[in-house]
Amino acid sequence: MSYHTACGAASERFARTDSLAHPARDGQKFPMRQILIAIAAVFFLVSLQAELPPSAYEQMQAAASEYLDIEVLRVAIEPGAEPGQQDVEVTARIVKVNRSSSNLQPGGMLNILYTLAARPPGFVGPGQIPVPAEGDRSVAYLKNGEKPEEFLPAAGVMTFRNF
Repeated sequence: MSYHTACGAASERFARTDSLAHPARDGQKFPMRQILIAIAAVFFLVSLQAELPPSAYEQMQAAASEYLDIEVLRVAIEPGAEPGQQDVEVTARIVKVNRSSSNLQPGGMLNILYTLAARPPGFVGPGQIPVPAEGDRSVAYLKNGEKPEEFLPAAGVMTFRNF
Protein backbone atom coordinates (compact mmCIF):
# COMPACT_ATOMS: atom_id res chain seq x y z
CA MET A 1 0.00 0.00 0.00
CA SER A 2 1.45 3.31 -1.01
CA TYR A 3 1.69 6.39 1.14
CA HIS A 4 -0.98 8.23 -0.90
CA THR A 5 -3.38 5.29 -0.70
CA ALA A 6 -2.93 4.97 3.08
CA CYS A 7 -3.37 8.73 3.60
CA GLY A 8 -6.40 8.78 1.35
CA ALA A 9 -8.05 5.89 3.22
CA ALA A 10 -7.35 7.52 6.59
CA SER A 11 -8.69 10.89 5.52
CA GLU A 12 -11.79 9.24 4.04
CA ARG A 13 -12.36 7.36 7.35
CA PHE A 14 -11.90 10.63 9.27
CA ALA A 15 -14.35 12.43 7.00
CA ARG A 16 -16.97 9.71 7.52
CA THR A 17 -16.52 9.77 11.29
CA ASP A 18 -16.53 13.57 11.38
CA SER A 19 -19.66 13.79 9.24
CA LEU A 20 -21.45 11.36 11.57
CA ALA A 21 -20.70 13.63 14.52
CA HIS A 22 -21.68 16.77 12.58
CA PRO A 23 -24.26 15.90 9.90
CA ALA A 24 -24.65 19.56 8.94
CA ARG A 25 -21.09 19.54 7.58
CA ASP A 26 -22.14 17.26 4.73
CA GLY A 27 -24.83 19.71 3.73
CA GLN A 28 -27.48 17.79 5.68
CA LYS A 29 -29.83 19.72 7.92
CA PHE A 30 -30.95 18.65 11.36
CA PRO A 31 -34.33 16.99 11.01
CA MET A 32 -37.26 18.86 12.51
CA ARG A 33 -37.99 15.84 14.73
CA GLN A 34 -34.65 16.21 16.54
CA ILE A 35 -35.32 19.90 17.17
CA LEU A 36 -38.79 19.15 18.56
CA ILE A 37 -37.39 16.43 20.82
CA ALA A 38 -34.77 18.83 22.16
CA ILE A 39 -37.41 21.50 22.85
CA ALA A 40 -39.67 18.96 24.58
CA ALA A 41 -36.75 17.79 26.73
CA VAL A 42 -36.01 21.37 27.83
CA PHE A 43 -39.66 21.95 28.79
CA PHE A 44 -39.74 18.65 30.68
CA LEU A 45 -36.62 19.54 32.68
CA VAL A 46 -37.97 23.00 33.49
CA SER A 47 -41.26 21.50 34.69
CA LEU A 48 -39.40 19.27 37.16
CA GLN A 49 -38.52 22.35 39.22
CA ALA A 50 -42.14 23.54 39.29
CA GLU A 51 -44.31 24.12 42.31
CA LEU A 52 -47.80 22.75 42.63
CA PRO A 53 -50.25 24.54 40.36
CA PRO A 54 -51.98 27.58 41.88
CA SER A 55 -55.32 25.75 41.84
CA ALA A 56 -53.94 23.18 44.30
CA TYR A 57 -53.05 25.91 46.81
CA GLU A 58 -56.40 27.62 46.27
CA GLN A 59 -58.14 24.31 47.08
CA MET A 60 -56.04 23.83 50.22
CA GLN A 61 -56.84 27.37 51.38
CA ALA A 62 -60.56 26.86 50.72
CA ALA A 63 -60.51 23.57 52.66
CA ALA A 64 -58.64 25.00 55.69
CA SER A 65 -60.78 24.82 58.82
CA GLU A 66 -59.22 28.04 60.14
CA TYR A 67 -58.63 31.19 58.10
CA LEU A 68 -57.25 33.92 60.34
CA ASP A 69 -55.32 37.16 60.37
CA ILE A 70 -52.52 36.78 62.91
CA GLU A 71 -49.66 38.66 64.54
CA VAL A 72 -46.57 36.52 65.15
CA LEU A 73 -45.36 36.92 68.73
CA ARG A 74 -42.66 34.27 68.93
CA VAL A 75 -40.91 31.80 66.63
CA ALA A 76 -38.98 28.83 68.05
CA ILE A 77 -36.92 26.54 65.84
CA GLU A 78 -35.49 23.34 67.33
CA PRO A 79 -33.64 20.36 65.82
CA GLY A 80 -36.11 17.77 64.57
CA ALA A 81 -36.46 14.09 65.37
CA GLU A 82 -34.35 13.09 62.36
CA PRO A 83 -31.16 14.56 60.90
CA GLY A 84 -31.84 17.45 58.55
CA GLN A 85 -35.17 18.28 60.16
CA GLN A 86 -36.22 21.35 62.14
CA ASP A 87 -39.34 21.65 64.28
CA VAL A 88 -40.98 25.07 64.06
CA GLU A 89 -43.37 26.51 66.65
CA VAL A 90 -45.02 29.83 65.89
CA THR A 91 -46.92 31.52 68.74
CA ALA A 92 -49.41 34.04 67.41
CA ARG A 93 -52.22 36.34 68.51
CA ILE A 94 -55.44 36.21 66.50
CA VAL A 95 -56.13 39.65 65.00
CA LYS A 96 -59.19 38.71 62.92
CA VAL A 97 -61.21 35.55 62.38
CA ASN A 98 -62.24 35.11 58.76
CA ARG A 99 -63.39 31.49 59.16
CA SER A 100 -63.12 29.14 62.13
CA SER A 101 -64.49 25.68 62.83
CA SER A 102 -62.93 25.86 66.31
CA ASN A 103 -64.79 29.03 67.33
CA LEU A 104 -61.55 31.00 67.68
CA GLN A 105 -61.92 34.64 68.70
CA PRO A 106 -59.86 37.79 68.04
CA GLY A 107 -57.30 38.36 70.80
CA GLY A 108 -56.88 34.61 71.39
CA MET A 109 -53.54 32.86 71.26
CA LEU A 110 -52.52 29.83 69.22
CA ASN A 111 -49.48 27.74 68.41
CA ILE A 112 -48.70 26.66 64.86
CA LEU A 113 -46.49 23.57 64.67
CA TYR A 114 -44.70 22.09 61.66
CA THR A 115 -41.47 20.44 60.58
CA LEU A 116 -39.04 21.57 57.89
CA ALA A 117 -36.88 18.97 56.16
CA ALA A 118 -33.60 19.61 54.37
CA ARG A 119 -34.01 19.09 50.64
CA PRO A 120 -31.26 18.11 48.24
CA PRO A 121 -30.31 20.39 45.34
CA GLY A 122 -32.71 19.92 42.45
CA PHE A 123 -35.54 18.75 44.73
CA VAL A 124 -38.78 18.33 42.83
CA GLY A 125 -42.02 19.08 44.62
CA PRO A 126 -43.87 21.67 46.64
CA GLY A 127 -41.97 24.41 48.44
CA GLN A 128 -41.28 24.59 52.14
CA ILE A 129 -43.68 26.30 54.49
CA PRO A 130 -42.10 29.68 55.25
CA VAL A 131 -41.05 30.65 58.75
CA PRO A 132 -42.59 34.02 59.63
CA ALA A 133 -40.62 36.58 61.60
CA GLU A 134 -41.62 37.84 65.03
CA GLY A 135 -43.85 40.88 64.64
CA ASP A 136 -45.14 39.84 61.21
CA ARG A 137 -48.84 40.22 60.49
CA SER A 138 -50.26 37.83 57.95
CA VAL A 139 -53.09 35.51 57.11
CA ALA A 140 -52.92 31.93 58.35
CA TYR A 141 -54.66 28.95 56.77
CA LEU A 142 -54.65 26.26 59.44
CA LYS A 143 -56.14 22.94 60.49
CA ASN A 144 -56.60 21.55 63.99
CA GLY A 145 -53.69 19.88 65.75
CA GLU A 146 -53.73 17.40 68.63
CA LYS A 147 -54.42 19.93 71.40
CA PRO A 148 -57.11 22.66 71.41
CA GLU A 149 -54.70 25.59 70.92
CA GLU A 150 -52.33 23.80 68.52
CA PHE A 151 -52.74 24.12 64.79
CA LEU A 152 -50.98 22.85 61.67
CA PRO A 153 -50.40 24.58 58.33
CA ALA A 154 -53.21 23.73 55.92
CA ALA A 155 -51.98 25.27 52.65
CA GLY A 156 -48.32 24.35 52.35
CA VAL A 157 -46.11 27.16 51.08
CA MET A 158 -49.22 29.39 50.87
CA THR A 159 -50.18 28.94 54.55
CA PHE A 160 -49.19 32.51 55.44
CA ARG A 161 -50.11 34.21 52.13
CA ASN A 162 -53.26 34.81 50.08
CA PHE A 163 -53.52 34.00 46.43
